[in-house]
Amino acid sequence: MTSGDPSQAPSRDLAPAQGPAEAQHEAQGIAAANQTKSKDIPPLNKWEAFWRGIFHIDTTKMEPWIALRNAMGVAIPLAVGIAIGMPLGGLAIASGALNVSYSDGNDPYKLRARRMLASSALCAVAVMAGGLAGHHNVEAVALITVWAFGSGMAITLGTTGESLGVISLVVLIIYSAQTLTPERAVQAGTLAFAGGVMQMLLSLGLWPVRAYEPERRALANLYLTLGRAASSPPQLMNAPPPADASTQAQAALAGRISDHSIVSERFRSLLSQAERLRLRLFTLGRLLRRMRREKFGFAPAEILEQFLDSTSRVMTAIGESLERNGPAVIDESWIHEIHNATETLRQSHETGDRTFLAAVVRDALYQMDALGGQLRAAAQMAGDLTPAGLEATEQREKARPSRQRITSGLARLSANLSLQSAVCRHAIRMAAAVAIAETLSRSLETPRAYWFPMTTVLVLKPEFTVTFTRGLLRIAGTIAGLLLATAMFHFLPAGIGLEVVLIGAFVFLLRWVGPANYGIFGVAVSALVVLLISITGVSPKTVIFARGLNTIMGGTLALVAYAAWPTWEHTQVAEMLARLLDSYRVYFLKVVDVLIGREGASPDDLDKLRLVSRLARSNAVASVDRMQAEPGSRAPEIVFLIGMLASSHRFLYAVLSIEAGILPAARPAIRDEFRVFADDVNRTLVGLVGELRGTRASTQKWPDLREDHRRLTQNQLSSGEQYALVNVEADRMTNSLNTLREQIERWRRLRNG
Repeated sequence: MTSGDPSQAPSRDLAPAQGPAEAQHEAQGIAAANQTKSKDIPPLNKWEAFWRGIFHIDTTKMEPWIALRNAMGVAIPLAVGIAIGMPLGGLAIASGALNVSYSDGNDPYKLRARRMLASSALCAVAVMAGGLAGHHNVEAVALITVWAFGSGMAITLGTTGESLGVISLVVLIIYSAQTLTPERAVQAGTLAFAGGVMQMLLSLGLWPVRAYEPERRALANLYLTLGRAASSPPQLMNAPPPADASTQAQAALAGRISDHSIVSERFRSLLSQAERLRLRLFTLGRLLRRMRREKFGFAPAEILEQFLDSTSRVMTAIGESLERNGPAVIDESWIHEIHNATETLRQSHETGDRTFLAAVVRDALYQMDALGGQLRAAAQMAGDLTPAGLEATEQREKARPSRQRITSGLARLSANLSLQSAVCRHAIRMAAAVAIAETLSRSLETPRAYWFPMTTVLVLKPEFTVTFTRGLLRIAGTIAGLLLATAMFHFLPAGIGLEVVLIGAFVFLLRWVGPANYGIFGVAVSALVVLLISITGVSPKTVIFARGLNTIMGGTLALVAYAAWPTWEHTQVAEMLARLLDSYRVYFLKVVDVLIGREGASPDDLDKLRLVSRLARSNAVASVDRMQAEPGSRAPEIVFLIGMLASSHRFLYAVLSIEAGILPAARPAIRDEFRVFADDVNRTLVGLVGELRGTRASTQKWPDLREDHRRLTQNQLSSGEQYALVNVEADRMTNSLNTLREQIERWRRLRNG
C-alpha cells in the first residue's frame, strides 16, 4: 500500500483539514514524503501479460517441505504394495494420497486436518460414484455435468472449495471411465480414503505449524519500528519512520494476495493500519516541530510528546504480540494517557483564534483522534490473530444464528444461484463444456478418453489469462512430459523399483515447482501419470499417444468455451465494488431502522438483505480475482482492490455484531449522537459509491465520522453497559470506512493517472 498523496491534507481519519494556507501546504508536503511511484508503473499490454503468465515462476508458491511429505505419501504405499505383492492396492492408496496432497498446506493443524479429511471423503465418494455410474453413459454424463456445476459454484467457498471441487470432479471423471462392480467400487473408494488419511497424517505429524510465520514476523518488525519512531520525537521531526520495514511487510503479504480468508484479510488490514499510522506519526512529528517554533507552543508540544510516548508503548506491544503469536500486553494506563492527552490539548488549546499556532493545534488534534482510532483497530486485529483470538472468533461465529453467519458456505452458495452471479455463470460454462467433452469422449471410444474431459476441467477457469495460459501450458507441458516419459522408458533400465523412485521424484516436482508455473506442472503430471499407469502393466507406448491427443482436444475445448462466453473484469470491477458497498449501506440502514424501532422495519427484512450482501460480496471478490489475471492489470492496483475488500468486510462485521448483540433483545434508548453517526455513515457510503462510479463531485465534503464517534462516546449515557457494544462497533465502522475512503481515492488516482 502506498502511504500518502500530495493532494491529501492531514485530517481526522482523512477528513479535510482546516487551517491557514501555510499549515495546509505543510501537510501536503508531509503526505508527499511517503508517496510511492506506483502510478508511474505502466500497465502491461495484453501480449506482455500473456507471455509473463506463461514463463513466470512464482517462487512464493514453492514449498519444498510440503512437496517432500506429499511425495512420501504417494511413494510409500506404492512401495509397500509392491513389496507384499499387491501393486494395484498400493496404486489405489497412492492415488488417494496424490489427490489429497493438493489440499495440503502450512496453515494450523485443525484447519489443515479438516480440509484434508474433507478432501479424502469427497474423493472417496467420487471414486465410488464414478465406478458405479460408469456402466451407463447417460447416467454418467448427467452425474458429471451436475458435479461440474457444483465444482464451479464451489468457488464461492474460497480457494479450498475450488480446489476440492476440481479434484473431486477429476476423480469422478477418471473412475466413471471404469466398469467396476459395486464391491470393487466400494473397495476402491475405501483405499482412496485410506490414502488421503495417510497423507493427512504425514502432513500433521512430521512438520510443525508455520502458518503465516513470514507475514507475522514482517508485520511485527513494522509495528516495533513504528513504536521506536514514536518514542523519538526528534527523529520524527526530521524524517518519516523507516520505509524498509514497510516494504518488507508488503513483500511478505504479496504471496497471500489471492487468499480471501478472514485471517489473510486481518493481516492485510494490519498492514493498512500500519501504513496509515506511519503517515500520522510523520505528520505529528512535523507539527510538533512547528509548535516548538512558536512563542507559546511549549505547552501543547509537551502534551503531544506525552501522547507519542504512550502511542509508542501500544505499538510496541502490538509488535511483540505479533512476534510471539500471543496476546498483546497493553497497560490500560497507556490507553487512558492517549485519550487524556488528546482531550487535554483540545480543552486547553483549541480555540477559534486564527493564529498559526491554533491552526497547528487543530491539525494535531485531527491526527491524534485518527491515530487513536487506528491504534484501537490494530490492537483488536492483532488480538484476533492469536490462537486464542482465532478460537474466540470461531466460537462467536458459531454462536450466531446460521442466517447471520457471514462465513456460512451454504448461505453464500444459495446467494450465488443467480445469473447475476459471475460464479454461477462460470459454473454453467464449466458444466456445459464438461458435458460436451464427456459425451464426445464416450462416443469416440478412443483409448484413455477420460483425459479429454479431465483436461477441460483443469484448463477452464473463471479468469481470462489463467484459462488461456493454462490451455497452452497444459498442451505444451503434456507433450514435453510425454516425450520425457518416452525417453525414460527408452534409456533407463527396466525395473519397478526405479519406477517407484521416479514417481516419488515427479510428485515432489509437481508439488514443489508445479504451483509456481503451470507448464512445469503439466510436464511433471504427464510423466507421472504414464509411470503410474505402467504399474498396472499397461504399455507406456499405448498411453503416450492417447494422452497427447486427448489433452489437445480438452484444452482446445476449454479455450473455445471461454471465448464463446468471456468475462472482462477491468471494466466491471468498480461497479462490482460499488454494488457491494451499496448493499452494505442498505443493510446497515435496515439494522438502524430495526434498532430504533422505526415503523414498518422488521427483523425478517434483514435476512433478505444479508442474502443480497453475500451475492454482492461474492461477485466483488470474483471480479477482483479475475481482474488480477487479466492482461494490463497492475500489481499496485490489485493491492488497493484487495485492501478495499478487507476494509469493507471489517465494516460489515461491525454491523453484524450490532445486529447479533442487540437485536432482537431489549433495545437501549437511542442517543441523538448515534442518529447523527448513522446518518453520516450513510452519507459516507453514498460518497464512496459515487467515487467508485465517478459521479461524486470533488468539492463535496466528507462527513467527519471520527468526530461523530467522539461525541457518541462522550454522551453521558455512554458509560452504561447497554451502550458498550454500539460504541465499540461504531469505532470499528469509523476506522474501516475512513480506511476504505483513503483506499478508494488513491486507487482512482492511480487508475486515472
